[in-house]
Amino acid sequence: MSVPPRAVQLNEANAFLKEHPEVLYVDLLIADMNGVVRGKRIERTSLHKVYEKGINLPASLFALDINGSTVESTGLGLDIGDADRICYPIPDTLSNEPWQKRPTAQLLMTMHELEGEPFFADPREVLRQVVSKFDEMGLTICAAFELEFYLIDQENVNGRPQPPRSPISGKRPQSTQVYLIDDLDEYVDCLQDILEGAKEQGIPADAIVKESAPAQFEVNLHHVADPLKACDYAVLLKRLIKNIAYDHEMDTTFMAKPYPGQAGNGLHVHISVLDKDGKNIFTSEDPEQNAALRHAIGGVLETLPASMAFLCPNVNSYRRFGAQFYVPNAPSWGLDNRTVALRVPTGSADAVRIEHRVAGADANPYLLMAAVLAGVHHGLTNKIEPSTPIEGNAYEQVEQSLPNNLRDALRELDDSEILNKYIDPKYIDIFVACKESELEEFEHSISDLEYNWYLHTV
Repeated sequence: MSVPPRAVQLNEANAFLKEHPEVLYVDLLIADMNGVVRGKRIERTSLHKVYEKGINLPASLFALDINGSTVESTGLGLDIGDADRICYPIPDTLSNEPWQKRPTAQLLMTMHELEGEPFFADPREVLRQVVSKFDEMGLTICAAFELEFYLIDQENVNGRPQPPRSPISGKRPQSTQVYLIDDLDEYVDCLQDILEGAKEQGIPADAIVKESAPAQFEVNLHHVADPLKACDYAVLLKRLIKNIAYDHEMDTTFMAKPYPGQAGNGLHVHISVLDKDGKNIFTSEDPEQNAALRHAIGGVLETLPASMAFLCPNVNSYRRFGAQFYVPNAPSWGLDNRTVALRVPTGSADAVRIEHRVAGADANPYLLMAAVLAGVHHGLTNKIEPSTPIEGNAYEQVEQSLPNNLRDALRELDDSEILNKYIDPKYIDIFVACKESELEEFEHSISDLEYNWYLHTV
C-alpha cells in the first residue's frame, strides 16, 4: 500500500482548516493491539507538516499490554532500542471532536516503516493484508458493526461498577427490559448527543437500542463497502461514546462482562461480499442453496476455534458466554437464529449476509475483522461445506466446543496452520506474547473470592 500523494492529503488538510478556523488543536490517533487509542496532540499550525512528513511513534506502541506497559518478549521494545516508525494520516478521517471545550479535531493514523512500507504489527495492516486477498479475486467486502456498551456511574462501589442514576428520574435502573423505549428516554440527552456527534464525525451510526441489562445499549453502524473503514468507524465510535458520556457525568464500559448475572457486551459484525459489478454474491431466495454463502460459512466455522483469541482477547472475555445471554459457544449456524455463532438474517434476497455473533466489545475491530475474513476467504477458495444449519435452540443441540479460556484460545491461534497463512506469523507471535504476559500477571494475582474462601477455612 503506497502512501497517498501529498497533494491529495494537503488538499484535505487545507479544506478542513479553512472550514474550521476555530480549531486550535488536532489529536493524532492510532489504535494499539487492544484497540486502545493512543497518539499525540498538535497545534493546528503543525497539521500540514503531519500530512507532508508524518509523525514518529515507537514501534513498541503495538507491544503494549492492557495497562500500557511494553511487553519485552515481543521484541519490539528494548531489543530494537525502542526505535521509532513513522505514522501517516488515514484519508477522510479528519473531523471535529464535539465534546471538547477548546475546539479540537482528530485524525486517524497508521504506522509505516521509515522507508514507507506499512508496518506489519499495526492491526490495521494485519487486516489490510487479508483484504488484499479479496482484491486479487475482484471481490469487495461490505461490513457493519453492532457495538454494545454499558453506561456506568462515575463513582464505583469498592472498585465495582454500578448503573448511573437516570437524569430524568434520579433512580438507578435495575431491570433488563430489552428494547424498552422508556429506558432510552431516561438517558435521551446522552444517547442523542452520541448520534449527533457520530453524524458530525462522519461515523454512520444509524440507531441506538436498549439492550438486555440495566443501562446497556447498542449502537448500530451502517454497512460500508470497505472493511478497513468499517473498523475505523468502530474505533472512533468507542472513543466518541466514552467522551460524550463523560460530558454527561457518566462513564462507559466496553468490558466484555462487567456485571455477574447480567448480559455481556458483544461486538457483532455483518459481512457480505460484492462482485466486480457490486452485486452481493450471497444473494439468494433460499440461502441454503447459495454455494458461495455456504462455503464462506464453512470457512468461518472451521477457523472459529483458532480465531477466538482475536474475538475474545482478555481473561474477562470468556465470562460472557452462556445460553441465557445469547452468546454462542460452539461453531454453528442457522437462518434467523440468534442462538448460533453465525446467523443468516432472512429478509430480502439481495440483503443476505453473515452475522458473526461471537466477539466481545473488548475485541480490537481490525483483528476481529481480519480473523473473520480469513475464514471467509478460506471457505470460498477451498469450497468448505458447513454443518447442517441449526433450527431452534442451538444450546440444546450442540455441545460447547470453542475455547472457554484465554490460554486455550492462544494455543489454538498459535497452532493454526490456516490463520498463519493469512496473518503474519510474526504478528501472531507478538499478539500471543502480549496476551500470555497479561495472563501470567492475572494468574499470579489473588482475588477477593480466594481470601473469602481460604483465608480462615484451610
